[in-house]
Amino acid sequence: MADTTTMAEERPKSKQVGALRGLAPFMRPYIGLVILALMALVLTASVSLILPLAVRRVVDGFNTGDAALLDQYFAAALIIAALLALGTGLRYYLVTRLGERVVADIRRALFDRVLGMSPAFFERIMTGEVLSRITTDTTLILSVIGSSVSIALRNLLMLVGGLILLFLTSTKLTGLVLLIVPAIVVPIIVLGRRLRRLSRENQDWIASSSGSASEALSSVQTVQAFTHERATQAAFADVTEKSFVSAKTRIRTRAVMTVIVIFLTFAGIVGVLWVGARDVRAEVMTVGELIQFVIYAVMVAGAVGALSEIWGELQRAAGATERLVELLHTEDAVQDPARPVALPRPVRGEIAFEGVTFRYPARPETSALNGVSLNVAPGETVALVGPSGAGKTTILQLLMRFYDPQSGRITLDGINLASMARSDFRAAIAMVPQDPVIFAASARENIRFGRPDATDAEVEAAARAAAAHDFLTALPQGYDSYLGERGVMLSGGQKQRVAIARAILRDAPILLLDEATSALDAESEQAVQAAVERLSQGRTTLVVAHRLATVKRADRIVVFDQGQIAAIGTHEALVAEGGLYARLARLQFTDGAI
Repeated sequence: MADTTTMAEERPKSKQVGALRGLAPFMRPYIGLVILALMALVLTASVSLILPLAVRRVVDGFNTGDAALLDQYFAAALIIAALLALGTGLRYYLVTRLGERVVADIRRALFDRVLGMSPAFFERIMTGEVLSRITTDTTLILSVIGSSVSIALRNLLMLVGGLILLFLTSTKLTGLVLLIVPAIVVPIIVLGRRLRRLSRENQDWIASSSGSASEALSSVQTVQAFTHERATQAAFADVTEKSFVSAKTRIRTRAVMTVIVIFLTFAGIVGVLWVGARDVRAEVMTVGELIQFVIYAVMVAGAVGALSEIWGELQRAAGATERLVELLHTEDAVQDPARPVALPRPVRGEIAFEGVTFRYPARPETSALNGVSLNVAPGETVALVGPSGAGKTTILQLLMRFYDPQSGRITLDGINLASMARSDFRAAIAMVPQDPVIFAASARENIRFGRPDATDAEVEAAARAAAAHDFLTALPQGYDSYLGERGVMLSGGQKQRVAIARAILRDAPILLLDEATSALDAESEQAVQAAVERLSQGRTTLVVAHRLATVKRADRIVVFDQGQIAAIGTHEALVAEGGLYARLARLQFTDGAI
């Protein structure tokens, strides 16, 4: 099983909360909503700062003896409270809606980006980790946009406004309060750096845990067949425990920072109040002014405490944003040209490999193909045979442009694949892979995947041609039966026939078959072989096969060995020639009829 710790160990750590600027492109389309949310935020902060003034008026009003004036003060306080409630509700609605909208856009952008990546990308990163970024990391960002940023800005306004009003209320007491500020800022800076590093590390381990679980669950039958449950459980438990330890360290650091900041803040306020109480006794200030000062001091202290807590959330979100931006900006090894050349229609299906050399990114020291040149005429059926690892499937993968060769070029109807949009020439190709993919949908939708606008009658006709109709109609709901994740409801041979039906329905001028009949029984193979022969008429067909009986009728057979073409010819000519093909034929045809 893959080493899930590598990504966590190699990734650079988050540097600063400024990484949140990476969200700007997603916020920009909703600038109007952002402005409205900021207006609601400023309103609630302003009303909150006005409230202590009303309280002071009420307290000092008790000494005036004017009942009507006192009533006005209470009415004003009630109106301020109503405005505060209204502004808070509006701010919550706007900010939460903005967060949900932005995160939905980020998730869609990430999925769109990853779905178009070439297979080389998935050689470097596990699918589970990609899913972790799309889910866990975006959930963190939702929390920040929909809550933390709003609360941080509100508390920042409360801090600045509260300090100004503290000065206006009592310069002397405010000066004493400010003496405490350096003692509060230092632990925020020192512990904040450590917290930022731990936040990124924690997210890395969560992603590794998801990758480990995804790999194990997607291969659960193999895990169980080899009684590897305990080892797999132990590996997952190890990664999960490391994630927990990382989270525990982060939580402890944040808790220590919160304790220090809040204690120093409120200890300072108590000391300042002691001085203020003496000023009231000396009639230097009124009781209302002292209460006003106390409320503002509590607001400022609360704002500082809230900011210290939210700082940790912002740092975690900054780490998540870095990871998401990293994924969005990842350069793919295979890209469409800026000005793609259009593939002429109708497609003739002429394929040419010209001196192609290719090495897989994961095995750069070994050539999968070495100087291969091959021409396939329109409508020709060419079989690719040879030992495992000889380069047969690589030919199909390069033709689909899942990878680009290191040297040489591949053309379709005389046009270099690298000069066309991949979606353009892939639309002219139908492929049946060696490991057929069945989606968690109905049988009908799985076949219709080949051509989404196909009618039910066309879907059933394709299934009949692929010898799949009988077993599909025998399912509980027939063609509408749910096939389960990865087609668990079907046998290996049935999966292949559904995949072949999908290719038949696509009705493309080029057909690629990679061991398309390897999992079929003899009767089904004969039926499918007849269907494939009918389908290949008038189409350019490349067939990869180990079982030579399925390719005896091909127009030409290309024999691969160690990434090079060893021989080309018909079945009869290659058998008569001797060599690798003749040896393979003798091994497979035991009755001597080769």
